Amino acid sequence: MALNKNSVELLAPAGQWESLVAAIEAGADAVYLGGKAFNMRVHRTDFNFDDAQLKAAIAFAHERGVKIYITLNNLISAEEIAPLEKYLAYLNEIQPDAILVQDLAVINLVRKLGIKIPMHASVMMNTHNFHAIELLKKFGITRVVVGRELTLTEVSLLKERTGIEVEYFMHGDMCFAESGQCIHSGVVFGQSGNRGRCMKPCRWIYKFIDEATGKILNDSSYKLALNDMCMFRNIPDLIQAGVVSFKIEGRMRPPEFVRRLVSTYRQEIDSYLADPTGYSVDAVRWENLYKNRVRDFTTTFAFGTPTIKDIGTSGVREPRIFSRAVVEPDFDDPTVKEIFSSERAIKSSGKPQLSVRVSSLESARAAIQSGADLIYIGGEVFKPQKPWTLAEIKKAAEVAHTFDRKIILATPRTSKDKDCAEIQLGMQNEELEIDGVLVGNLGSLSLIKSLTDAPIYADVSFNLFNPVAAEFLKSLGAVRATASLELSFAQVRSVVENSPLPIEIIIHGATESMICDHDFAKLYLPDYDEFATPEKLNRHYALEDESGEIHSLRLDQFKRWHIFFGKELCLLPYVEKFFGAAALRIEAQNYSPEITAQVVKLYRKALDGENFSALFDEYKKISPKKLGAGVYRFKQSKNSIQ
Repeated sequence: MALNKNSVELLAPAGQWESLVAAIEAGADAVYLGGKAFNMRVHRTDFNFDDAQLKAAIAFAHERGVKIYITLNNLISAEEIAPLEKYLAYLNEIQPDAILVQDLAVINLVRKLGIKIPMHASVMMNTHNFHAIELLKKFGITRVVVGRELTLTEVSLLKERTGIEVEYFMHGDMCFAESGQCIHSGVVFGQSGNRGRCMKPCRWIYKFIDEATGKILNDSSYKLALNDMCMFRNIPDLIQAGVVSFKIEGRMRPPEFVRRLVSTYRQEIDSYLADPTGYSVDAVRWENLYKNRVRDFTTTFAFGTPTIKDIGTSGVREPRIFSRAVVEPDFDDPTVKEIFSSERAIKSSGKPQLSVRVSSLESARAAIQSGADLIYIGGEVFKPQKPWTLAEIKKAAEVAHTFDRKIILATPRTSKDKDCAEIQLGMQNEELEIDGVLVGNLGSLSLIKSLTDAPIYADVSFNLFNPVAAEFLKSLGAVRATASLELSFAQVRSVVENSPLPIEIIIHGATESMICDHDFAKLYLPDYDEFATPEKLNRHYALEDESGEIHSLRLDQFKRWHIFFGKELCLLPYVEKFFGAAALRIEAQNYSPEITAQVVKLYRKALDGENFSALFDEYKKISPKKLGAGVYRFKQSKNSIQ
């Protein structure tokens, strides 16, 4: 690529006015900051900018030739839509250089309200593939903050294929889980990491254990505490990969911290651009950066999967612990009972379908014969089970159709271009008699729509939080969407009753708190060797937190690890409250066919108005894990409006 002084934008954070001034004086080309609501940093009321300060910040920056990007990058609940519309109208008046977005509702409202501000796709949109980027471009997205799990090689290919501007986190605090695919804080504390209130369960202490025996395989440490990103020594690699915006994380940092970081990176970038062939890393600047580090440094996935050296397992340099592990609520927790007894049911126009997601042909058969209306197959399958073969998919469809039931083929929640190519190849088989496709991301949705006329179902990974996002998904061709697992009952009721798209609700089963691309076996499994002992991956492992909750770990065929909540969701006693939904889903991927049959029979009886108490008592005795209530002990997922 051609190099010049405009090849790189140095993008700095600002949480307060003093930090904005420090960033600009230190040489930032652009600054990103948030308003008092609708952004990913709302823990403290003394940070972020009120409306008047936003206007002043834009004027101050523009007078100095610096751009301002405003973060509007959290999920929006239904009760926040009206204030959001007002906020967007105000931003349209003061004209920042771009807004950073996560929620599909924002994209929808920008279009509907005629807002004339460029949009950048936040890293929280979890963008990993060509098809997603091409779709986002059609709706006014001019830049993408790519998924942190992409290598620079993958970033370069996406940039080359799409022509989109690429922004890349190159310094600061990093999430262990895939962005947008961690709901641990939102479910356990009612404070969603996707809504700017993360309590950082990735900074807890865990043991790594054999799930079947309870044997400790790796003792207590900060197993998910990823070190801070630092690409200072790799500036040429970033530029050559086509990254146009170098992003420094740190909107909650003090002005002097911002000034030092921005100044250091400014000098180093300019040094490289002034003399690329004669460039070498400045030793003095590096020593200053390294000596003043908060956590130790890592390059995360830029050059491959992180190793144990990239995890701050000792916790010695951890600057702040936001929370400690807590016991998850039981399904019959008094607070849960009180909330459901005081809340009215979702308005119903008929009985919902009973849907079940399974991981084997035998479980699909069990679900069908036990009363399921719709069965999801395919997608991620957890070891030691094997991915679905075409023959098994065909047989499942045959069994389902014999009972007049539907079979929906799932795609992965996260899809890189390799995964998309496999989806495309699989969908070319004309003998597949499926009744629809469950898609996990915008790229998969766009790809499937181009390949088939089969109905498209949007999975829980879309983080559907409001009816306006549902409207957007409907405009893209979805026939049904799944409500976020972070929505309280009152909030999910609001979505269902106001959505133009039929809404499905997950009401039972093992649910993931995080999806990760880190390799737990290489990190923490003793004597594991991918060549000598691959059979070790066929055992089940878990993380045990300090409260005693056991978080199952499951590895899928895409080499992604799934961390589950300590308790399995069970809303059976309250199922009548959810009758207004289009479908109620059981997540049975971790169940044997026998357990699957018993759970489906339970919910079938409940939906049909039959007495299920005796069967439920028997199930509780053999349930694979303790039963919990998920987010439903909270009256609402705490919003971003102070």
